Amino acid sequence: MIALLLLFAVIGALTPALTRVLSTRVFYVVALVPAAAFVFSLTQTEAVLADRPPTEFVPWIPQLDVAFSFRVDTLSWVMALIVTGIGALVLVYSARYFSRDEPSLGRIAALLLLFAGTMYGLVTADDVYVMFMFWEITSILSYLLIGHYTNRRESRGAALQALLVTTFGGLAMLVGLVLLQVETGTSSISAIVDSHPEGALTTVAVMLVLAGALSKSALVPFHFWLPAAMAAPTPVSAYLHAAAMVKAGVYLVLLLVPGFADTPGWVPVLVILGSLTMLVGAWRSLKQNDLKLLLAYGTVSQLGFLIVVAGFGTRDAALAGLALVISHALFKSTLFLVVGIVDHDEGTRDLRNLSGLGRRRPVLATIAIIAALSMAGIPPLVGFVAKEAAFTSFIEAAIMGDGWGWVAIIATALGSVLTVAYTARFLWGTFGRKPTPASTTATASTPAVAAHPHHPSRGILVAPAVLALASIAGGLLAKPLLDVALSTYADDAGEGDYHLALWHGLEAALFVSAAVIVLGLLMFRWRARVRDVQSVLHLPLDAGRAYWHVLSTIDHVAARVTMFAQKGGLAQYLGTILVVFVLSLGTVTAISRQWPDTFVLWDYPAQVFVAAAMAIAAVMAARAQQRLAAVLLVGSTGYGLVVLFAMHGAPDLALTQALVETVTIVVFVLVLRRLPRRIAQHNKPKHKKRRAFIGIAFGATVAVVGWVALGAREAGGLGPELARLALLEGHGQNVVNVMLVDIRAWDTMNELSVLVVVATGVASLLFVSGRHELVPRLRESRDRRRAANRQKLVDDPHTPTAPAENDRQHTWLLGGRTLAPRDRSLVLEVIVRLVFHPAILVSIYLLFVGHNAPGGGFAAGMLAGLALIVRYLAGGRYELGEAAPIGPGPLLGAGILLATGTALASLFIGADVLTSAYWSADVPVLGYVSFGTSTIFDIGVYLVVIGVVLDVLRSLGGEVDRQLAEDDEVSGAPDAHTVSEEQAETQAAQADGHPEATATAGGEAR
Repeated sequence: MIALLLLFAVIGALTPALTRVLSTRVFYVVALVPAAAFVFSLTQTEAVLADRPPTEFVPWIPQLDVAFSFRVDTLSWVMALIVTGIGALVLVYSARYFSRDEPSLGRIAALLLLFAGTMYGLVTADDVYVMFMFWEITSILSYLLIGHYTNRRESRGAALQALLVTTFGGLAMLVGLVLLQVETGTSSISAIVDSHPEGALTTVAVMLVLAGALSKSALVPFHFWLPAAMAAPTPVSAYLHAAAMVKAGVYLVLLLVPGFADTPGWVPVLVILGSLTMLVGAWRSLKQNDLKLLLAYGTVSQLGFLIVVAGFGTRDAALAGLALVISHALFKSTLFLVVGIVDHDEGTRDLRNLSGLGRRRPVLATIAIIAALSMAGIPPLVGFVAKEAAFTSFIEAAIMGDGWGWVAIIATALGSVLTVAYTARFLWGTFGRKPTPASTTATASTPAVAAHPHHPSRGILVAPAVLALASIAGGLLAKPLLDVALSTYADDAGEGDYHLALWHGLEAALFVSAAVIVLGLLMFRWRARVRDVQSVLHLPLDAGRAYWHVLSTIDHVAARVTMFAQKGGLAQYLGTILVVFVLSLGTVTAISRQWPDTFVLWDYPAQVFVAAAMAIAAVMAARAQQRLAAVLLVGSTGYGLVVLFAMHGAPDLALTQALVETVTIVVFVLVLRRLPRRIAQHNKPKHKKRRAFIGIAFGATVAVVGWVALGAREAGGLGPELARLALLEGHGQNVVNVMLVDIRAWDTMNELSVLVVVATGVASLLFVSGRHELVPRLRESRDRRRAANRQKLVDDPHTPTAPAENDRQHTWLLGGRTLAPRDRSLVLEVIVRLVFHPAILVSIYLLFVGHNAPGGGFAAGMLAGLALIVRYLAGGRYELGEAAPIGPGPLLGAGILLATGTALASLFIGADVLTSAYWSADVPVLGYVSFGTSTIFDIGVYLVVIGVVLDVLRSLGGEVDRQLAEDDEVSGAPDAHTVSEEQAETQAAQADGHPEATATAGGEAR
């Protein structure tokens, strides 16, 4: 199971690259992964039905009893078959549904595959925290999939709505899971269910868990997000919002029924909310003209039915609930896929504009009729079998005196009447013949659809046809197949003797079903009267409007608070932060009883002079009138810190601080190009005395807090112990580097993620017109020109070569030719050309010696980044492209992949995450050599740092250069900062000895 999850992740990461080669055929390739998981789940059938659940267990956080624990019992097995089988079919369907020009095709293919893997992990996880991790990932992936069409406002709004609702419900669920773990002393889901805890704390925990389940499965009052999610592409709706994600809440209820069905409030909450959801969803479904929205509200209704049945708490209801999960996944995903085909072929989803489709597409109509009849509960389909079981369980409970049985049977019967009515309306609206189709209009309830129909494709029918056949097989083989498979789970939920079968004789449930069908068809027959009633009868509450009202209220309050607390610009923001810091931390320090008795002014006399220089520079920076001077003065305080680190025997920190400070100054200078030279050029600073007082108070508070914190130590330092651990556990003598890549590697992984986010954020702010992956390069760089010349000599040895005197001409940096003469420095170009490659070699040296000497991946990456910076400063953005032709994205991705891959590799050998392994031997010439997986981790750090620097250079450097050049072109400035790329190519060709280029350039000049 763990191997399958890793396969989902790896193939999902490679899918965008595969899409560039395979186009829409990539869906066939990625469909093999969930298909393999489906086959693997089938191989577990014998063990599951014999009540020997397959398990996998890998410790993760032993101190908290958290592990990568997976278990496949009957419930998990059924859900795994649903999410993998339907997932594979939806991916196959997507290959014909999406066209080659679909925006972000590789992205949606990868997200669908990753979602299938996440759902597989969710339904097989046996640890509450691992399960919750998958639970929240489904919300994130759902957000990305619903918002696939990023240029549409409704898609973005629906995605955010689904994310907020399900995430907040998930947070409530997390609190409940933590309480259950504390109450039972274990994080194993199966152990928690088997322990049957009781008490007030358990009741609160269970209600919080149900809040998460109900929000995920779109029950009232959280139901409004599901119809809005129909802004997603149809394959997403068929998979996430019919077969997979919305079933997660139902799955959780079924999972907890054997242990918590007797919890006070369990049955009333689920029966009332489920019944209300079923009725509200079905009633609103009857009003929809958009086929997709009709099915969406129908899904809301069916989810309410599922929750009532699954949470009723008896053995027979649990059996019916699991059968309903299977039937609903089959018929509702089929119907969504059918709607997608209709939308593609006819160019509309408005049932008022469809007529005679049943005669034109008989196969499609047959598939839809089978699925729709299963949804309405018509024999001999699986939907009928499951609904009969549900009615029987409610009737028997009501006869035995259970009042909630009467509530359940009445509510679900009424909801089923509405279900039959909207099912008939769906079939009539999609495939029936109408006198005169209405004109296509886009309204609030009927969103605009594609205006250009597509040609029908027979291959697209494969997935819905397979699902429709499964609905037939499930009904005909209910007793020998479904009943045997599902009874193992039902027997754990209580006592009972009901069995799934297509025919139980003339029983009460059969008459209820018959009455439901008749009344539902009569409602459809009198649909005009029903429509009139709906036009005058409005529900008093609208959860969707309430959601937007809450959001707007929060935005309004936040804006008012911001205007009150952060009025006055950047200086006011900073002042507010510093005042809060002084008051809070200063107060805590003042009341502390652990003030030190001694005060050491300095360790070395030189520290006084360094500190004085830093203080003077800080004061001068605050009083500086020009931005560049202020930046340089602030940088000098950083270099003073370098000296202090070196004095205290911390060469690693000194080296890293020096490199970071240098890169920071360069970044500041790059930003300053877009700002006025002078500070406060238009608005003079006010309240100088107040600001000075706040600054002095803040500095004094930090100094006092540092003094008190250092003097409060009662035990000895950890230095000797860390040195011992670094050598024994990390096989390194550099304590700092071993801490970063081994002992506290989790922190480093988090910092790598932050670096990637920062680089992405900076670049996104600058690349307003679209972000390109590669750094811009000259179209004909020197290496390619020389290769072309060599090939010409091979093809024709008599090709004349350039004159000897031209061979003496040389260009130190190719990109320098693109700079305006006033911005070029030949001395700088020569120096950069001479020091660039040695700097890269030194960075590689620092990378590999960092485990035992000053250096490491971060410092080495900063040095390599600094080498790229000076290359850019000397030659401009095109020189940056020649120095690093690969984009920052692959570097960042490769770095994260190396770091996380090293962290997870230990799982394959049964060790904890981030467990390091080492190899050491005596090597001739080199002597004793030790190499560990932490070095691979450090290489990942190295690549991420270089990628961040390159991304910042590309955005704050190259992109700003491009924008400045465009501004110069628009304004017609005579002294542009750069020359055109064509002119640079001509000059480079002249330098390489091409007289014909010189002649051409001269002709153009004349």
